[in-house]
Amino acid sequence: MRTEAKAVVIGGGVIGCSILYHLTKLGWSDVVLLERDELTSGSTWHAAANIHGLHDSTNISRIQHYTMTLYKELEAETGQGCGVFQPGSLYLAQTEAREHQLRLQAAKAKLYGMNFYEISIAEAQELNPLVNYDGIRCVMYEPDGGNVDPSGVTQAYATGARQRGAEIHRFTPVTATEQQQDGTWIVKTPKGDIRTEWVVNAAGLWGREVAKLAGLDLPLQPTEHQYFVTETIKEVADMDRRLPSVSDRDGEYYLRQEGNGLLVGAYEKNMKFWAEEGTPLDFAHDLFPDDLERIEENMMNAIERLPLVGEAGIKRVINGPMIWSPDSNVLFGPVPEMQGYFCCNGIIPGFSQSGGMGLMAAQWMIEGETQYDMFAWDVARFDDWATKDFTKARVQDQYAHRFAIHFPNEERSAGRPARTRPIYEMQREMGAVFGLNAGWEHPLWFADQPGTEDTNGFTRQNWWAPVGAECKMLRERAGIIDISNFAKYLCKGPGAEDWLNAVFANTMPKSVGRSCLTPLISKRGGIAGDFTVTRTAEDEFWVIGSGMAERYHKRFFGAVPLPEGTSFESRTQEVCGFNVAGPRSREMLQRMTNESLATEDFPFMRSKRLMLDGINVLALRVSFTGDLGWELHCATEDQQKLYMTLIEAGRDVGAGPVGGRALMSMRIEKGYGSWSREYSPEYFPQEVGLDRLCKMQKDFLNKAAAEAALATPAREELVLLHLNEADVSASNADATGGEPIFKDGIGIGRVTSGTYGYTVGMSLALGYVKGAKPGDEVEVMVLGRPHKAVILAEPPFDPKGDRLRA
Repeated sequence: MRTEAKAVVIGGGVIGCSILYHLTKLGWSDVVLLERDELTSGSTWHAAANIHGLHDSTNISRIQHYTMTLYKELEAETGQGCGVFQPGSLYLAQTEAREHQLRLQAAKAKLYGMNFYEISIAEAQELNPLVNYDGIRCVMYEPDGGNVDPSGVTQAYATGARQRGAEIHRFTPVTATEQQQDGTWIVKTPKGDIRTEWVVNAAGLWGREVAKLAGLDLPLQPTEHQYFVTETIKEVADMDRRLPSVSDRDGEYYLRQEGNGLLVGAYEKNMKFWAEEGTPLDFAHDLFPDDLERIEENMMNAIERLPLVGEAGIKRVINGPMIWSPDSNVLFGPVPEMQGYFCCNGIIPGFSQSGGMGLMAAQWMIEGETQYDMFAWDVARFDDWATKDFTKARVQDQYAHRFAIHFPNEERSAGRPARTRPIYEMQREMGAVFGLNAGWEHPLWFADQPGTEDTNGFTRQNWWAPVGAECKMLRERAGIIDISNFAKYLCKGPGAEDWLNAVFANTMPKSVGRSCLTPLISKRGGIAGDFTVTRTAEDEFWVIGSGMAERYHKRFFGAVPLPEGTSFESRTQEVCGFNVAGPRSREMLQRMTNESLATEDFPFMRSKRLMLDGINVLALRVSFTGDLGWELHCATEDQQKLYMTLIEAGRDVGAGPVGGRALMSMRIEKGYGSWSREYSPEYFPQEVGLDRLCKMQKDFLNKAAAEAALATPAREELVLLHLNEADVSASNADATGGEPIFKDGIGIGRVTSGTYGYTVGMSLALGYVKGAKPGDEVEVMVLGRPHKAVILAEPPFDPKGDRLRA
């Protein structure tokens, strides 16, 4: 066994073997995989191993598409069979909402060249004559859908990795992972120790236990999961071809051919946790006792759709464990607080994602970044606020609603609240309907009655009109927006300016009281973040960024050593904030302070320390609404007093509370981008309009990558679109994000954010396009249906910035 390696992968399931294979494929041959038992132990061996390409997330669809096309290439390369069956998959819609979802996925498939399209009921009947199509609104067909052999795929990855020099050691449990002073790790086993640059936790059911060896607590929880295989069904055996699988998610089951019978699996409402206190170390190729009564309702749905299921005997039942994260996505990527520790835990559709997951992991470790923006998977999206209780509640909700549609803007209540601010109860009594952002509860909109909840769907919902009223109140008078969930940092010390200049692409403000906007550049030259930096003293700076990305950004901040005597600390918990904006915001705030707020005394992009009715605040003359406004930051213990004071002062000018959805609408009216939507590591500065903020005369983090990116023509450009009012009215739906954009029948881009612009009377969308310019007419696939739109030359609200600077 090697005593040194570039990477040590812990876990010999399909994911661990895929990561090992892709590390070697990208050039690292001195890599090792350690498996405590036999390859495929845990969850891999008993998986149903279905494969499909489409996902609600565009980048996850790309990854699944890569995986589906990889298996046959893997067979040819290694000589190891993967047991690939691709008779196709039928996707059934029983409801209007499911029809919307499937049509949107079909539009995405057309944009990205994936094989997924609508067929008629008659065509579906011909492909799978055993299905009862009564009540089906539409059918989509994925010709490449099917299933693979779990053991074959895992062994193929292992064979491919060995052929390129990797070592695999079975029956070699890891007993310790110890980080050394130089950042490397010692991985200890009964067969010897290995020094490595990267520890990769792909331990499946034992992901929690392996993480604890490094002092980590991962939000993971295993559950039981059942499927059964029928005895031989004559009608199946008599077929001269393999039947396509059936995805009837409204019925909450999955079904495919297995031998001459059928395999039926379910995610039941009455789910069951397993190993809540830890996965037993002696568990390997084990199963639980059958418990089919628990999935009886799902079985009856399957029998109604395929009556032959009810007539066949059951050949075997598989009741085995799966391990889940709170949102059912993988916990993926380097742990931000550690050097060289990579997580890949909590994978559910492992055989649909294994190839792409392995490729992304190898890219991140070897090249420093993935080619796609994978924040939806990033381990950094959770932090210590994702407690055991929160994780269990969310896993229960995810399991029981596995096949439920995840609607745009949907906020699930399970496990909440996780983190609240002092004014949470006050806002709730005021009718606030809350969303979750990095664990924090923050108001999305304000209803007339406390206790109101969102309705969910692809069309306009119960919050649509109230959000419009909030927007109009702010644009006509003023509004008060809670922005406490923004990430806030304090950089202080003699080296603060130099360090910030070394991290960010823009030049830091030279004068006290001045602010600047600045991008953070990713490893490949894209936009890793956007920040507002304010100089509050000669040796002190206030930095504001995306709250949901606070842990993600630690990787970038940690890449530049702090000078001696200089500190950089998060103040997100200690400091709260409000944005007071609108044409009467100055009048409203001036009544609360003796400091002049006149433009000549307090111009745009300036800051001051103010006393507002006796409360000390840092006031920044900036607003994400694009309107006249101030951000007011105060100590958390002063939040309640400041909010009450602002609400009282607002009454005199007709102002009131405004939620996050109204802020979304107003920033799109102004054409402002937002991190994780418009701003992403996938997009270069010139593609998002931030190239002017990259000061190439100085050095900064990943400058060489920025130079290379800026030297290339824009691949796509961020634009603002106005959707045709008649089309929008007919569908009663606005774009929300992810909708493909076509021009003359050719896919040219996608929507990143969409909303109704209440104060400009336009349905709007931000998105990326190629080969199009302002004035061009295009089609946006809202609900998967073409909606006419035109690319705007300038934002419809205050295009010259007169109100912003008033």
